[in-house]
Amino acid sequence: MSNLINEIKHMIIDVLVLEDISIDDIDNDAPLFGDGLGLDSIDALELGVALKKRYHIQLNAESEETKQHFRSINSLVALVQSQQSV
Repeated sequence: MSNLINEIKHMIIDVLVLEDISIDDIDNDAPLFGDGLGLDSIDALELGVALKKRYHIQLNAESEETKQHFRSINSLVALVQSQQSV
């Protein structure tokens, strides 16, 4: 699981061009938006597209459940794992 955590952290850094951040700077439970990593809605869109392409998962941008999956690294990992096991 830690490998998937690191993959997702690397993806966030690469896709969103967060040059001053390393994977060690991203807390697995910290919020990705607002006071946490400080991502915004455009970042969410870009991250969603990257997750769909890399992990072949389905996302519904209008779904409250999808929004909850974008809360933290751990929740993104749970989303990817749940859809890959199907």
